[in-house]
Amino acid sequence: MAQRIYIKVVGFSEEERHALNTLFRLSEQCLTMYQLWSPQARAPAGMALLDGDSYEARLEAESPLNSGMKLLWIGADAPPSVWRSIARPFQWPEVIEALDTVFNPGSVDLDLDVTPSEAPDSLPPLPPKLALIVSPSRDERLYLRARLSLAHLTQADEAESGAEALQLARGKQYDFALVDFRVPDMDAWNLLRQLKQGKRPIQHVALTKAQRSLPEHVRAWWGGAEALLDSPPHPQRLNAWLRRL
Repeated sequence: MAQRIYIKVVGFSEEERHALNTLFRLSEQCLTMYQLWSPQARAPAGMALLDGDSYEARLEAESPLNSGMKLLWIGADAPPSVWRSIARPFQWPEVIEALDTVFNPGSVDLDLDVTPSEAPDSLPPLPPKLALIVSPSRDERLYLRARLSLAHLTQADEAESGAEALQLARGKQYDFALVDFRVPDMDAWNLLRQLKQGKRPIQHVALTKAQRSLPEHVRAWWGGAEALLDSPPHPQRLNAWLRRL
């Protein structure tokens, strides 16, 4: 059953607030949706997220009005009243995982800014682009190549491992890459970082993974991936991403 959880946020910089608002927006596609609490909200806050570097956060932690609320403290010197603390520097996936342990969102099915309902099963011709397909599975590579061909994207190289993908990326300028999370020789997040920041950085990268979770979606977005898709990707979701290139 879908539920909406309001989170009271105290402190944090403008950039951190922007990142948090993006995470809340991503959760709108899940059964458990997180939203910034305000006095005008339809329900009380289910949790307070406190910036330990702000004076107001300690006041909130010590306020008897919050005695029945779980308090998540970001920073050092956490008061004994808080439920859990995360030291700085922190990663936003840690925060989402902490929320999930309380509100148990279950399985999620979202992609970063992708709207499958608006994506046809096949695409009109797109400008020529060079793709890199990375997967240890020959079947998945063939499937992805076939899906790209339906979008008239026929120029694609294949790699079975992260090392092979990086070698190809050093020699050619790819327009986009589809990377299977199961690359056997390196961490997929590390491969994503190197493809995005290498000598010839690939601007558009999507990861494919089975049994995706909200923290992984957040980490993919935070790491520079534009989408975290099923493995193999659902045709409409893949097409929706391709339309944005």
